[in-house]
Amino acid sequence: MKALIVYYSMYGHVHAMARAVAEGAAQVPGARIELRRVPETLPQQVLAKMGALEAQKNMAQVPVCTVDELAQADAIIFGTPTRFGNMVGQMRQFLDATGGLWAEGRLIGKVGSVFTSSATQHGGQESTILTFIPYLLHQGMVVVGLPYSFQGQTRMDEITGCSPYGASTIAGGQGERMPSANELDGARYQGRHVAEIATRLSKEKLG
Repeated sequence: MKALIVYYSMYGHVHAMARAVAEGAAQVPGARIELRRVPETLPQQVLAKMGALEAQKNMAQVPVCTVDELAQADAIIFGTPTRFGNMVGQMRQFLDATGGLWAEGRLIGKVGSVFTSSATQHGGQESTILTFIPYLLHQGMVVVGLPYSFQGQTRMDEITGCSPYGASTIAGGQGERMPSANELDGARYQGRHVAEIATRLSKEKLG
């Protein structure tokens, strides 16, 4: 079973969550995990003004994803920051290029899941995942979230991300807050959960 983790991260928060998702998925026997970034659409000078160049440099070792790679995976776990309650433009542009996969039905039956990051506690984490899910359904994918068996999403002793729709983190207004231990645990749980379901589906296909 091959799981592909495809994400966009400007300052490293979603990147940290993606690595935790990969750690969780790798716990499933036989799972092969690959991390991929979606292409950047902003010019370097704009990224410099936004103070994102250092973080981008730290993530440069992760290969940029191609559309065809999606069809080669059994599960695809997408990660995106929020922008006004929705996914970032970089992710949207990448998804908009997958019309050929849709026309050929090449993602039908694959497992799809989403995780996210927002600046504030109520900054659109749930709406971002919920507005991402229609893409997965249009592609015929099997949607998987973060079940309540991950009890960290019911904690009341700290401000934390994560919901039944998917793992999430709160970055802070200036990006000063990196994912907490609980949020990373949620990402690992989601990665393992997705990989387990994809493995079962793969075995059923093999008969």
